[in-house]
Amino acid sequence: MANFLRSLIENDKKELKSLSKVADQIEIFADQMAALSDEELKAKTLEFRLSYQNGKTLDDLLPEAFAVVREAAKRVLGLYPYHVQLMGGVTLHRGNIPEMKTGEGKTLTATMPVYLNALTGEGVHVVTVNEYLASRDAVEMGELYQWLGLTVGLNLNSKTAEEKREAYLADVMYSTNNEMGFDYLRDNMVVYKEQMVQRPLHYAIVDEVDSILIDEARTPLIISGQAEKSTTLYTRTDFFVKGLKEEEDYTIDVQSKTVVLTEVGMEKAEKTFRVENLYDVENQALTHHLDQALRANYIMLFDIDYVIQDDKVMIVDQFTGRIMDGRRYSDGLHQAIEAKEGVTIQNESKTMANITFQNFFRMYKKLAGMTGTAKTEEEEFREIYNISVVAIPTNKPLVRDDRPDLLYPTLISKFEAVVEEIKERHATGQPILVGTVAVETSELLSGLLKQAKIKHEVLNAKNHFKEAEIITNAGQKGSITIATNMAGRGTDIKLGAGVIEAGGLCVIGTERHESRRIDNQLRGRAGRQGDPGVTQFYLSLEDDLMRRFGSERIQAVLERLKVQDEDAVIQSKMISRQVESAQKRVEGNNYDTRKNVLQYDDVMREQREIMYKQRLEVIMEQESLKKVTIPMMARAINRMVQLHTQGLKEEWSLQNILDFAHSAVVHPDDLSLVDLENKSAIEIQTILLDAAKEIYTEKEQQLNGTEQVLEFEKVVILRVVDSKWTDHIDTMDQLRQGIGLVAYGQSNPLVEYQTEGFRLFEEMIAAIDYDVTRLLMKSQIRQNLQREQVAKGTTARSAGDGEVVKEAKKKPVSADGTKVGRNDPCPCGSGKKYKNCHGQA
Repeated sequence: MANFLRSLIENDKKELKSLSKVADQIEIFADQMAALSDEELKAKTLEFRLSYQNGKTLDDLLPEAFAVVREAAKRVLGLYPYHVQLMGGVTLHRGNIPEMKTGEGKTLTATMPVYLNALTGEGVHVVTVNEYLASRDAVEMGELYQWLGLTVGLNLNSKTAEEKREAYLADVMYSTNNEMGFDYLRDNMVVYKEQMVQRPLHYAIVDEVDSILIDEARTPLIISGQAEKSTTLYTRTDFFVKGLKEEEDYTIDVQSKTVVLTEVGMEKAEKTFRVENLYDVENQALTHHLDQALRANYIMLFDIDYVIQDDKVMIVDQFTGRIMDGRRYSDGLHQAIEAKEGVTIQNESKTMANITFQNFFRMYKKLAGMTGTAKTEEEEFREIYNISVVAIPTNKPLVRDDRPDLLYPTLISKFEAVVEEIKERHATGQPILVGTVAVETSELLSGLLKQAKIKHEVLNAKNHFKEAEIITNAGQKGSITIATNMAGRGTDIKLGAGVIEAGGLCVIGTERHESRRIDNQLRGRAGRQGDPGVTQFYLSLEDDLMRRFGSERIQAVLERLKVQDEDAVIQSKMISRQVESAQKRVEGNNYDTRKNVLQYDDVMREQREIMYKQRLEVIMEQESLKKVTIPMMARAINRMVQLHTQGLKEEWSLQNILDFAHSAVVHPDDLSLVDLENKSAIEIQTILLDAAKEIYTEKEQQLNGTEQVLEFEKVVILRVVDSKWTDHIDTMDQLRQGIGLVAYGQSNPLVEYQTEGFRLFEEMIAAIDYDVTRLLMKSQIRQNLQREQVAKGTTARSAGDGEVVKEAKKKPVSADGTKVGRNDPCPCGSGKKYKNCHGQA
């Protein structure tokens, strides 16, 4: 262990030496840059871009480019980066995290690597924790970038798709982590490339990186929507299939657990539901409901596959015979069974797209971040994101007085002591910032101060604009500010007149947070840039952290205090060490939770990348999708043939293959059992695929030009893929929620999830192949088909305690990304006004 620590320290020293050397090279250019006129300094941007295009690397350009930004910052902002800020900038450029103490100028530090990496033209994203900070930095630092000839974008939730696209195309873009994650998910749900807003993710600098990549990493981003708004179609299709006759109207394939309508059954369905062609693209929802109603009635068996309890359909585990509480069949099958059994058909929220911050930010070619507190999570940054943390020295020595914790026996005695401390320091004019762990605590303390008639400000981090104003004034003489521990991140507390003489800012912590980083952030509000300051934490044995994780030694202290005065207080470094030990255990637990979330999302990540990549290829294709559709048909045909040609030839089920061919590939008059007899499995596959290709060619000839054919292919593939993929995501989400139960059977939940997830993905691919084949073969090609977004929903992510943050409803957009007015034609192509069509939803 000692050797490991020594190697870490030596590596840090080596890294700092390397950074300082590069900073020296930057400073060599200082006089040269100062001698340039404004126009000559601005012209450097074009010069650097040309050098980059001619083969120079960013590392080659770094010293001079950083020097340009340094000189420009002095002229535009009146700020001149210090030597340590240059070191921090180089660290960011190398894709690492410079840990820089509060007040050391992280925002200015970032301008240099942002400028350098923006020279590539691929875009640099500066990510902040809230929209206020994004807006502030885009305006303040944007002035510098624009002066140097770069474009600056701001991406907010309120922006339209067109405005977002413009922001992403800028050289430098400011945004929040939430908005960028949701933009990524939404981009992979659109049906026209013009509706996409993001371009490939190049380089991101994440401000307050520990908050975004660590604290918020436990909660994934989710886009959800109503699974099925109306239950009418379930009951109608159920009533219809109950009146059908086996062999005449439908055939059952027990092996593949499928039921297909015969030609007679199709005609009955078309007559009943008054449609011209059951398998036309616009009837996809109807055919899907019919498929599920057939499965529910003729494949799924009562008391074997499911039971009815308390007006609910409950799934029976086929292996154990136990009821799988909380699990539901996906893809509308559960609702179809509910319709079959006459119980209440449940509408449910459905997960349509999701991603964790870990997997979103790992998609960047280069990722860096900055914060004042990252060293405690260095292992996690290295293991999850492949990022190193480098502690950058302060520009001036730190003279802050960090006092040992004070431990009180009860909450009441602790808060009384805090009020007394505030009174004493307030009398000297020393500004005081009081940090609380929870909103309730801040309100409790505020009440006590009101009783003592002490004027103060309360900040509960509910208003970001008010937050900045209050925090900025927190350094004025005589001010008292009560805030939650996280409040004020990203804003600077500057000391007012006479405050240094009064001892600088006093920071009081009313409780230890479960993370040492949050406590360090609170401490860091004081003592910036060599200013004086003092920090003191007040603890009680009734604090949540102490009750949950207090060591036996602290409990022994409690026993001793029982026989002493109730107001007894202990100030000891031993207590601080015990508390820190408890915090480390909590941090370990939280890391395990985040790692667990990531391991499960990694299963989805692989599947998501496959689907999004192939989906994008379909959208971007300009000529023909035959290279996609023909393999789909081949896979669908091969699966069915292989399933029914196993074992001896006498055991083959050619009738089932014929039923499949009639329902999904050819007209019944074009293929008979005789055509398949005495043929090998490969010959049967070839016969069916050749027939499919012939029908496909005939359909293509019905349209003039390849554009209409291509659009028809895109409509079919996107509708099927989106429908099946959103169902699959929801199924995986439900599987994830219930998988923990397998631990009771001595199985590893993650391994089970990976295995079951792979099986479900394979099933989804097979279902996509089948549906695309059936639609291409059986539907009638028309020229006025419109692509329609299947996956529509609201963006949300848990904000703790069951609260859900949802995105405001967006204006609809047409194919070119422009807004659709209420009286405009609906983009779905129906010919109706938007308000009378999809605008009713």
